[in-house]
Amino acid sequence: MSSPETTSPANLAQEVKSRRTFAIISHPDAGKTTLTEKLLLYSGMIRTAGMVGSRKNKKAASDWMSMEQERGISITASAMQFTYKDITVNVLDTPGHQDFSEDTYRTLTAADSVIMVLDGAKGIELQTRKLFEACKLRGIPAMTFVNKWDLPGRDPLELMEEVEEILGIHSSAMNWPIGNGRSFKGIVDRASGKAHLYTRTSAGGATRPDVEIVDLDQIPAEGEFTESDLNALKEEIELLEEAGNPFSEEEFLKGKVTPVFFGSAATNFGVEPIFDALMNLAPCPSPRPADLPDGSEIEIAPEDEKFSAYVFKMQANMNPRHRDCVAFMRINSGKYYKDINVKHDRLGRKIRLARPHSLMVSERSTIDEAFPGDIIGVINSGQFAIGDTISAKGGFKFKPLPFFQPELFARIRPKDMGKRKNLDKGLEQLVAEGAVQLLWDWEDLGNYPYVAAVGRLQFEVLQFRLEDEYKVLTHLDNMPYESSAWLEGDLDTFEKPFNARVCRDQQDRPMVLFTDDWEKKLAIKNNPDHQLLDYA
Repeated sequence: MSSPETTSPANLAQEVKSRRTFAIISHPDAGKTTLTEKLLLYSGMIRTAGMVGSRKNKKAASDWMSMEQERGISITASAMQFTYKDITVNVLDTPGHQDFSEDTYRTLTAADSVIMVLDGAKGIELQTRKLFEACKLRGIPAMTFVNKWDLPGRDPLELMEEVEEILGIHSSAMNWPIGNGRSFKGIVDRASGKAHLYTRTSAGGATRPDVEIVDLDQIPAEGEFTESDLNALKEEIELLEEAGNPFSEEEFLKGKVTPVFFGSAATNFGVEPIFDALMNLAPCPSPRPADLPDGSEIEIAPEDEKFSAYVFKMQANMNPRHRDCVAFMRINSGKYYKDINVKHDRLGRKIRLARPHSLMVSERSTIDEAFPGDIIGVINSGQFAIGDTISAKGGFKFKPLPFFQPELFARIRPKDMGKRKNLDKGLEQLVAEGAVQLLWDWEDLGNYPYVAAVGRLQFEVLQFRLEDEYKVLTHLDNMPYESSAWLEGDLDTFEKPFNARVCRDQQDRPMVLFTDDWEKKLAIKNNPDHQLLDYA
């Protein structure tokens, strides 16, 4: 009998095969978090689904932060693990708001595929396009769910054409809507030719709807769905058969075609088909590139028996009862087992992973084993940072994660000067999550620090959490800088523009703040022996 520390190659391969790790991406308000909620409903993890944005005392299961629950938006990426039809699912619900793009981009590195949620009335929106481009750069295959079909929307053929034109990817309809808006009553599954007719069983889509599966000729023309609508539906199905893009699983895995599904996450009409397709079509964990000390590159296969993982996210105070910081890790190879000893690449020493958790948003359960594709949470007492590689054998590190050039800057200070220690503690934990960056004047480290962010809403969240979680009310004094860059080269010979400011970041790297892009271009022109970098 094998010990808990080992598993046979066949068993490891089977565990890898039974994993699906994916992210859900969208523009704000397209229904991404609602779709996540319905996946939990269909998997049996929750009995009723809470409606995001409802005025009643309901909240989405994936929104754990009190500010998220108050505003009805996702501010941080959250991770959940559960079983759906014998498949172990790791789902990453990401914030759609562009101010939190850094968190989303780093979270996408942990995903093997994505579901892209579109609003049926709005189509491709700005943030959707940006997130899809990030997936395209990483070769992450995407499935498309056209949501809100129970509301007035655009022509489905027009939406598919827009996907192709704007995103530069073929679209292939896996099902087709029967009616729209008030007349929406189900979908036609194109593989079987059968119609799935739905009937609501609860207000607000809190439970599964009843479904009747019939032949296309048996779809009744009744209520808001007229005989004319039925004839138009049949013509559209015929047109798809003749001129639509055929679906190829191979092309999907290469990121060259996106299977398209129509439905309504609010009513649960058409949500089960995309969940089932995700289990059948989405890839299981695959090899991950890593760098060797000599600069060469290798691939770490999930079936490699030696455990490896990397930290892609940090989150403090997810549960007020614990008041700690959790490091989110994506397992890339081998098997995690209780109290495993691993090598920490950045620290250059061994550590013990004691009592990691599987996550159901803020709820935790201690686990004894985990496999490639799984997302685990490890209590961080200061030894982990975003991008860290940990592995059983060491000698390599996974590709670094991006830190973006901030565009907004402010000095932060407590309203009550006696709360300086609380402020410092709160900033230390919250900055470790990567949502904001912390800077100090190069020459004056004793003063209050600057906070730097990509978007304005990040400052609001920072102040809210400092008050809510650390009991510190703060002043935020905006600074007149609009761009920045990390400086490489001799600081003593750097010719700084008059209004620019040189700061030190958390890793003691020099960063230059500029009042506008013109000033930044001037600095580049006047310092040919230096480099000004937008990413670190």
